[in-house]
Amino acid sequence: MIEGSIILMNRLGWYLFSVVTTVLILLIFMVATVLSQDNTQPLPAAISGVVIDSGGPAAGAIVQIQGTPNTTETAADGTFTLTDIEGTGPLVITAWSYGHYIGWTTFDPETAATPDDLRIELALLPQVDNHKYDWFSFEGVDGSAACGLCHREFEEWQADQHSQSAVNHRFLSIYSGTDINGEMGQPIRWGSDGQALPPDPDQPYTGPGFVPDNPGGRVGNCTTCHMPMVSKLPTNQNCSWSGCHTSLTIERATDYLSFPGTPMSARGDALEGISCEFCHSIGEVFIDPETNLPRPDMPGILSMRLHRPMEGETPAFFGTLVDVNRKDSYLPLLSESEFCASCHFGVFGGVMGVGTMTGGLPVYNSYGEWLESPYSDPDTGQTCQQCHMPEAEQNWFVFEERGGLERDYATLHNHTMLGAASEDLLQNTIAMTNRVERTTGQLEVEVSLTNVGAGHHVPTDQPMRSMILVVEALDANDQPLALIGGPLNPDFSGDYAGQPGKTFALVLRDEWTGDVPTVAFWREISLVEDTRIPALATDTTQYVFNVPEDEPITVNIRLLYRRAFYDLMQQKGWDDPDILMESETLHVPAN
Repeated sequence: MIEGSIILMNRLGWYLFSVVTTVLILLIFMVATVLSQDNTQPLPAAISGVVIDSGGPAAGAIVQIQGTPNTTETAADGTFTLTDIEGTGPLVITAWSYGHYIGWTTFDPETAATPDDLRIELALLPQVDNHKYDWFSFEGVDGSAACGLCHREFEEWQADQHSQSAVNHRFLSIYSGTDINGEMGQPIRWGSDGQALPPDPDQPYTGPGFVPDNPGGRVGNCTTCHMPMVSKLPTNQNCSWSGCHTSLTIERATDYLSFPGTPMSARGDALEGISCEFCHSIGEVFIDPETNLPRPDMPGILSMRLHRPMEGETPAFFGTLVDVNRKDSYLPLLSESEFCASCHFGVFGGVMGVGTMTGGLPVYNSYGEWLESPYSDPDTGQTCQQCHMPEAEQNWFVFEERGGLERDYATLHNHTMLGAASEDLLQNTIAMTNRVERTTGQLEVEVSLTNVGAGHHVPTDQPMRSMILVVEALDANDQPLALIGGPLNPDFSGDYAGQPGKTFALVLRDEWTGDVPTVAFWREISLVEDTRIPALATDTTQYVFNVPEDEPITVNIRLLYRRAFYDLMQQKGWDDPDILMESETLHVPAN
């Protein structure tokens, strides 16, 4: 009896197992069949809806079908209609209005009851900048590397000089007054007459430095551009960021003014210099309507409106696309030169007041130079981004495995941001044309240099940069011929001093020491000369050499780009090589 019951139960168990297995196989097959089928329901030719932002119906909002160039704008009542729709669904429809995050909704023809009642709601961006914000992290990764989990641009940014601005050896050794090995030089010494004394020849001299010039605790405003994440200070506190007040002043003693971070105190995210999140958190750059330039007393971060979120708020990341279905925001300013203005315009030597600066000399001025050039013409010109962030080869910016889409209709930019370290960029900046004419006993050489590739002066910004033109005439035995007419390179050209040619630089005088040229522009300075070549301008020089009769002559002409003046490089121990921008060798036959 027991044995029979066991046999019956076994048979029943196998029967139930067979039934359950069969049902599961059928369910799996049905699900697989459904999943393997595309949504073949055709899309309607048009879909309609309304966009609502923080003020109600959003007039003039941009609406776009994700992954396509199909866009429209909302009417005064916030309504929109997208037409010329083809294919099958589902669709993601995104929308944006000024001051808001991008919003989105989906439309699926398989499930939607009607194509004319879509609703997209837009959330307001953070209205108060949280200057105490701890910068972005994602999946346990901090800083810009977190962006690299999804974005191809991260590796490009790593090769960009903006990512190195906080650790640049030239910047740090000038600020600290040390050489590249950290050896401290001499502070300024003053005589009884109040005049600066030359460096003590018996002591090491490692060139000028801001720190040894300011032993009272002033830290300067360098971080406003070079490392804006080093301080957690409000961006409207000019005096705090500039660090003009020493610890002895009442403003600092009473904590009315907070002490800013310094280039030497940077840690963590601040060492990224100009990070991904920093640039993509900028919502506005403040421009003086009278000058069309940033205010001279508010450099860098002080002329920016950032949208750093309060705790619990969603970070605001600005970009150049509307068809993004995440809490980003669209910002046309990212494609305009004005975005670069506040860190590429810097006035030094003036007397600052509340919202004013009296006197002063523009030292960094690539934005102002662009503004005065034909390149700033909105119809025929070019923006900073078009030259320094050319169109990327890829038509995507997020990795496919992270949900990235191809966008053939969009202009996506390379984030290497080519600059003074790029040989390719420099070698396409100046066009050189040369002419030689041999007469009895003389050889005339004419060199014309035209700035065809830069929308600003060449060189620009940091005044220690220079271009050096070297013109060399050799006889049949490769011996240099004597120059009897034409310019010579100045003493500050170092190893090319006294040779035929011309040096192009913004030449400043240090009024404390009389040094010419100087890069100590935090001291009292004056302009000696500006020999740089403006955008689309041509500089022409002539040279006359004594030549022997009945001998062939060789003329070598070179244009070199030098990152820093020769003597300064020796003092600091820098070894940045010159970059050859242009060269030509001309062979002149015997008479």
